[in-house]
Amino acid sequence: MELLIIRHAVAVERGTPGIEETERPLTEKGRKRFEQAAAGLARLDDPPNALWTSPLLRARQTAEIVGAAWQKRHGRSAPRLHVEPSLAGGDPEDLLRALAGRKERRIALVGHEPHLSGFLARLLGATDAAAVTFRKGGAALVDVPGEGKPRLLWFLPPRVFRRMGR
Repeated sequence: MELLIIRHAVAVERGTPGIEETERPLTEKGRKRFEQAAAGLARLDDPPNALWTSPLLRARQTAEIVGAAWQKRHGRSAPRLHVEPSLAGGDPEDLLRALAGRKERRIALVGHEPHLSGFLARLLGATDAAAVTFRKGGAALVDVPGEGKPRLLWFLPPRVFRRMGR
């Protein structure tokens, strides 16, 4: 299985009056920049067989944008969005348990920092998650074989995807 791990795009600042943490939306600039990045991501790779997102609004919006980009680029419907609570944060083992036994060839996961870097570090057997910190809108592709160690195939910042999307 391959895991395409994506950090949500730029959202309204934490602590903005009148906006709950779980309901912080993407900013207009964050949305536009990620639409470009998603177009580049869709050019780089085939769509996943499954698209999982954190229940937090900014991650759901990011997942919807990337799903639309895959649909536009590849001419077929993006996978139905699956809301996965373990992508909102917590122990990486919770996400590993949720993924256990899945048969899809590729699953896209949209979530948050520092949870995603902790999850990626756990997959790769790294001791320092800071070495694999995701930028907002950045992504990584990891091959997770049935046997053997997972391999990082690529880890890219959003600016690379935006250039590809132009």
